[in-house]
Formats: sequence, C-alpha cells, structure tokens
Amino acid sequence: MTLVEKLLNEVTGFFALHNFVDMVRTHDFRALRTMAGIDAIIAPLIPILLVAEAIHALILRRVTAAQYKIPFFSFVFNRVMQHFVSIVLVTWLFIVISPFSPIRSKITWYWLLYSYVVWELAHFIYHYLGHKVRLFWCLHATHHAPEHMNISVTHAHFFLEGPFADVIRTTVCTLLGVNYPLLLFIMFIDTTWGGFIHIGENMIRDGRLGFLHDYILTPSHHRVHHARNPLYMDTNFGNLLPIWDRIFRTYRPEKENITPEYGTTRYDKEPTMLQAYFGEFVALGKDVYHAPGIINKCKYIIMPPGWSHLGDHKTAAAVRRHWLEAQKAGAEEHELEIEVGANAQPKAAHIGVVEVSKPFHKI
Repeated sequence: MTLVEKLLNEVTGFFALHNFVDMVRTHDFRALRTMAGIDAIIAPLIPILLVAEAIHALILRRVTAAQYKIPFFSFVFNRVMQHFVSIVLVTWLFIVISPFSPIRSKITWYWLLYSYVVWELAHFIYHYLGHKVRLFWCLHATHHAPEHMNISVTHAHFFLEGPFADVIRTTVCTLLGVNYPLLLFIMFIDTTWGGFIHIGENMIRDGRLGFLHDYILTPSHHRVHHARNPLYMDTNFGNLLPIWDRIFRTYRPEKENITPEYGTTRYDKEPTMLQAYFGEFVALGKDVYHAPGIINKCKYIIMPPGWSHLGDHKTAAAVRRHWLEAQKAGAEEHELEIEVGANAQPKAAHIGVVEVSKPFHKI
C-alpha cells in the first residue's frame, strides 16, 4: 500500500466513509435497508460537524491550534494503540456473560426503551467511577484536559479508557438482559449523540436546545460536566437521558451567571499533550510513593481525586462545599451591609451568586 493510499484510508476512516464508498462503488444500495446501511449514512455526521466547526471558528478567527492539540494527539496515538487492543471485546464479553442473565430482551419498542435506560445506568456507573476512583480518573482525565469545548474533544481519550468503559457497560447491560443487536444499536446512538453534545459555543452558543433541555442531556449539560467551576464539578454523568443523574442527585443545569471554565484543576495553564495524556498517572505514582503505610498507598488508588492522607482533601465534594460556604458567607455579609447602610431600604429578597476568580485545585 502506497503512502497516498494509506492517507486516503485514514481520511475515509476518520469520516467513517468506508461503507458508503463501497455502496457507491458497487452501485448496491440495498444495504440502506439494514442497520449497517443506516450507520453508513449517519456515522460521518460527527466528523463532518467537527470539520465544519473548525472551519467556522477559523473564519471568525475564534480558534487556535492549541484548542485542538490534545484531541488531535489523543486521536493519533489511540489509532496506533488500537492495533494492540482487541476490537472484539464487547462481543467476547457478551458471549461469556449472557448465560448468567436472568432475563432476555427482544427487538421491540418497549424492550428498546428498557435497554436504553439500562444502558444509561451502565454508562452512569462507568462515568461515575471515572470521576470518583483515582486510578480510573487517570484513564478519564485526558478527556477533561482540553480547555476549549468543541467536537474534537470527543477524540481526547486515553487509549485504555475505551476498553474500561466497554467492560463496565457491556457487563451491566448483558446481566440485565439487553440482547446483542439492541446493545449494538444503542451503542451507535450513544456514540452519535455523545459526539454531538461536545459541540462548542462557536457553532451553538446556547447549547440548551430549547424545550429539549428539560427532557434530555444537551450540549449545555455536557459543558457543565466538563467545567472545573466548583458548582459544576462531577455532575451530569449521563449521555442522553438525565434519569440516573436525577435519581443520584448529580444533575446540574447550566447557570446563566456562571460560565463554564473547561479543563482540570491540576494545571494553572493548559497542559502539554504529554501532561494531558500521562500527567495523572505521574501524579498518582508520586502520591502513592510518598504516602506512609500500605493502607494510605491503596487509598490514593481507590479514593476520589483530591483525597489526602493528611485530611486536607480537595475532592470535588470538598471543593464544592467550601465554595458554597463562601457564597453563603458573602451573601450574609451583603445582606448585613444592606441593613446597616440603607435603613430606609427594604431587605434584599434575593442575593445573586458571587463568583470566585479561581476554583480550588484537585490534587
């Protein structure tokens, strides 16, 4: 294969055009009656939106190379590493686990609804663990490293995060009776919507999507999820349906007076590509090395990011608690100033949220 052919394959692979090109080449469009044919038509949507988003931002001069460097590096590196990671993991897990499932779903609309709710639960579990267990955060942190939101962030992942997610999601779905065709169909919907919700403000400034904001997880919700603002950290773990975020009280809509600030709290400025990809592993290794005793060393691995054996925790929960206390203190002080300095004026009924210039740092 020549270099030109290799590059052409990479381009068509990125845009998911292989199946469509084959249909055009053979003039056989019967595949459009199948899921594979529909996939061939819809799959290029997110890559095309990514390129359109970049071109649009370029024209308006709202983009720099730095905004895309981490996702681009991750995409290229992961393309190489995928040759060493089994692409049949989902199929293998289904075959091994399905005999232990007490129920079996069928391909009907009501089983599809059931299966999607189960999928969202499985996705919530994987995503929650990715934020609440330090070792799993090392896999997931690459996705949160970019300090600009755009569709390219979809490709910013550590290469082992995909298999980790597949193990959790496939295991939960299979044990709860989701059959293989439905699982593949739901994964396709999830991948498509999961790419779209990363669309940046350059393309859709208000990501609430109108009335849909009250019923599904929109780009606005996912911008909140990627934000490092204290109020927003570790929220909106779902992908399409907010049901499990509401049940477990991790649902958070975007506040009009709190603009999301993207990235992680480890770095004062946007990390380099190597820091974004390996930095959390290095930091975890240092913490484990310096921790006294085997118990503390193990805790650094399984406790949430920001946990400290010294007790001065900087976990997301601790950061949010300190921030809310500061807001409450600021509001009470503001009310006191109104009472003392303006006796003739009525007491304020509502106090706006006071922003802090910089969030606490997770370690």
